[in-house]
Amino acid sequence: MKGRASLSVALAALAAMHLAAIGASFLSPYDPTEQNRSLPYAPPTRLHLVDGEGRFHFRPVVYRMSRRGPEGSYEEDRRQSYRMLFLVRDLDAAGAPAGRIHLFGVEEPARVFLLGTDGFGRDQLSRLLHGARISLFAGLLATVLSLGVGWLLGTLAGYYGRWLDSILMRSAELFLALPWLYLLFAVRAVLPLRVSPGQAFMLLVLVIGLVDWARPARLFRGVVLSARERSYVLAARGFGASDLYLIRRHIAPQTFGLLLTQAALFAPQYVLAEVTLSFLGLGVSEPAPSWGNMLATLQQYHVLASYWWMWAPGLALLAVSLAYYALSEALECRRGPTFA
Repeated sequence: MKGRASLSVALAALAAMHLAAIGASFLSPYDPTEQNRSLPYAPPTRLHLVDGEGRFHFRPVVYRMSRRGPEGSYEEDRRQSYRMLFLVRDLDAAGAPAGRIHLFGVEEPARVFLLGTDGFGRDQLSRLLHGARISLFAGLLATVLSLGVGWLLGTLAGYYGRWLDSILMRSAELFLALPWLYLLFAVRAVLPLRVSPGQAFMLLVLVIGLVDWARPARLFRGVVLSARERSYVLAARGFGASDLYLIRRHIAPQTFGLLLTQAALFAPQYVLAEVTLSFLGLGVSEPAPSWGNMLATLQQYHVLASYWWMWAPGLALLAVSLAYYALSEALECRRGPTFA
């Protein structure tokens, strides 16, 4: 029961995070590239149910923020409050409703920044949600690619053996002998740096997914080596079953439990790989948001020390990693000794 509860909680948490990334355009109040140069590093907006005159509001209100003093500190202008709005549509240049609908917003000219702003006055919440699209789904797609290649090569090596097994496993040992993260840096560094965000995303997926195929390939090879010698597989081969039928019907199902567990382990590693590459300027570049290039601003000491809300992508990355590792442990418990 405990393992089942952990599995449900982990799946629910990951589903919520990925759905939030998919629905970023609806959940975020602003465009992630929209700048408010008069509000750099503005702190998170405070929501009030009681305004400055003591009146209670069922719908939260906010105040406009203004910079005061030589150090650029912010304070609320309490002369007028502005209501929070829900299901807000973008406005065109003439002020008419147009474009996408957002879950919430605020009456103009006030702004609502629930996670503050960055150095260009861009809403951190909007950038966090849109950045999750790149970071989370780059990790997922790279996991599918890496495990797909590893499963195919490991299955072929384990099932056919001999010279094919020797070639594939020697190649895997070569990849395993190299630190995969540094190999990832080296491969990405020789590829073009000036590319569009979409091209950079695809390059990241391909590089991350193809560099780390050796680890899962060796695991799947071991499972296939054991499965091909089982009595029912030998009996099916004796009755004339083809190699494709044996792999599809008897061998591949033995690898599915391991496949799911490895996916839960590899996905957070690949999300971290994408974040690291973008943090170092080798991934998705500005102005497109990624958790990596959002965290890159923390390389400046005054940002690191003064603006705690700039840590939000790092906390999101930590939450994703913990959820994935909880999922992997729950899947391992469900597999039990059968696939050990």
